[in-house]
Amino acid sequence: MTTSRRSLLGLLGVGGLMASTGWARAESASVSRDLRPGGAFDRFVAQQAAEDRFSGTVLLAHRGKPVLVRAHGLSNKDLGLPNRADTAFGLASITKVFTAIAIAQLAQQRKMAFHDTLGTHLPGFPAEIADTVTVHQLLTHTSGVGRPSFGSGAPSDPSWNSYDAVMEGTMAIIRQTPLQFTPGTRYVYSNDGFVVLGAIVAAVSGQSYFDYVRQHVFTPAGMSRTDFYSRPQVLADNRIARPYWTQRTGERADFMASPYAPFTIGPPGGAYSTVSDLLAFTRALAGGTLLSPAMAALMSSGKVPVPGDPLSQVDFYGYGHRDSIVNGQRVHGHSGSGPGMATRLDIHTDRDWVAIVLSNYDTTINPIVALERDLITA
Repeated sequence: MTTSRRSLLGLLGVGGLMASTGWARAESASVSRDLRPGGAFDRFVAQQAAEDRFSGTVLLAHRGKPVLVRAHGLSNKDLGLPNRADTAFGLASITKVFTAIAIAQLAQQRKMAFHDTLGTHLPGFPAEIADTVTVHQLLTHTSGVGRPSFGSGAPSDPSWNSYDAVMEGTMAIIRQTPLQFTPGTRYVYSNDGFVVLGAIVAAVSGQSYFDYVRQHVFTPAGMSRTDFYSRPQVLADNRIARPYWTQRTGERADFMASPYAPFTIGPPGGAYSTVSDLLAFTRALAGGTLLSPAMAALMSSGKVPVPGDPLSQVDFYGYGHRDSIVNGQRVHGHSGSGPGMATRLDIHTDRDWVAIVLSNYDTTINPIVALERDLITA
């Protein structure tokens, strides 16, 4: 159930704030006090952290400039290392935005088309899949491809110890999995569908999916701390937040220290990033660095209605984007969730705001997102 703005504001009677990571004033004098340091949003996030409901970093930016940046909690509980403004977090499904942009870049270059069938680019699928499923359907979760429900998208086979092995092993499973439903007849969120899109990127570009996205998305956008970090890299790098999950025992455990952690989740959710890198990404996307303005608008615009989002009045899925109406205004971006991860990228096009929440807990961040949306659209 979504918490109302009034009830959230009533919970903000907290004393001191957690340590600040610094902020820059927006040029616009119209920025609400509630969105500035010490305001309603800042106090609420601090309260969530004080109650151990949130661990991570938040950023609010207006007209491309940070207004508020805060970090709370620990990135590594064993070492007592705090989260910082430049801590990298597992993005989970926000990664799908990058995968979709890679496809759009190749379509913009006329190397492929959204109406292409899966079999146009990838061999080894049965004819009923290869000749009917389209790239458009994969991008909008209407293809029926892959394992039921969400699809694991997070292989844990210990023999898959490289990026190529994860892609090849997962694709072998997907090729043997029958369609869940007739393509184009239903919306069913699918991580496996985005693994297939990653394989198409590799087939069309001649590069591995991972190298393509690094070279053509992360680098031109200026995302210097963003990458597809493997499990061994996360374990070795104290600049990356460890994900603490509660899904099995109810207690917070280091997911990366468990035998269930994959080498990489890959195209559906394997990227790690910082709040400043994600802000740089939004600038690059809006400024024509990654796609033409027309193609960027096409990517983010809603195409398939999505039922039951408590944080918006209307919700559609575009190409790797959620496109919503909140209090009569457009908000697009993506969310992410998984063991020890809860993330949100909100781009408020009507008010020129960007809101980013990255957490290394899997406790819901919906109350934080709800307040952010209410305050920005107010």
